Amino acid sequence: MFRAPSSVAFTAFGHDIKYYGIMLFFAMLIGITATFFISKKYYKNIDLDTLLDFFPWLIIISIISARLYYVLLSLDFYLKYPNEIPAVWHGGLAIHGAILGGLIFGIIYFKFIKKLPVLPYADVISYGLALGQAVGRWGNFFNSEAFGLPCNLPWKLYIEPVNRPLEYISSEYFHPTFLYESIWDIFVFIILFFVVRKYAKNIPGLIFFTYLSLYSIGRIFIENIRVDSVLNIMGIPVALFVSFIVLIISITALIYQYKKLSKSAKTL
Repeated sequence: MFRAPSSVAFTAFGHDIKYYGIMLFFAMLIGITATFFISKKYYKNIDLDTLLDFFPWLIIISIISARLYYVLLSLDFYLKYPNEIPAVWHGGLAIHGAILGGLIFGIIYFKFIKKLPVLPYADVISYGLALGQAVGRWGNFFNSEAFGLPCNLPWKLYIEPVNRPLEYISSEYFHPTFLYESIWDIFVFIILFFVVRKYAKNIPGLIFFTYLSLYSIGRIFIENIRVDSVLNIMGIPVALFVSFIVLIISITALIYQYKKLSKSAKTL
């Protein structure tokens, strides 16, 4: 059984330091470290100085876009309480928003500022993104969020009454969907690094679009049992719609890249 402690790790200089923020810090640290060392050892076409210069901007843009995406999905609440908009330590960072914001900025940075191909850098960043998500999801544990339907499994998650949806107020234990997604993200990294990487040398974007496809598949299954989705349309979580769209786009891109490579090979 899982049971989150207080969301406050410690107090420093009169300010509460939340576990959520600590986990976010470690998620970024592990993601950046993994990306750097994988790039250094296996991707000689990646300019490491350019990659290091990109990381601080990526962190800032990703946090802003992840928060903006979340705020837009919960607009009624944040219009009533605008002072809560910058309070990321209370939770509320959407990975779809982070990916979208990071991708748009990455295209601008690599293609138009550095005059470099985007996909090779998107590939190496995908490794760190998968690992970072695996760690970052534990921030949801400490905030008692990102949980699923009631259950009585050995790995059940206890949720305090104040954090339970009204329709499940009498239930105590729930699926720890944050844990499911964390485990899935580790699995995605393993597949990318130990399997897909072997075939990715001549196919720019293979790692990135495979990451998007695999993550979306996992998110589609996990989202079906979550009970705290930010916004539902006709009873269906927005994250489910977005995951389907990302999955379709990613598979289409993979097919396009494969056909492009096959066509190039035939002309040689």
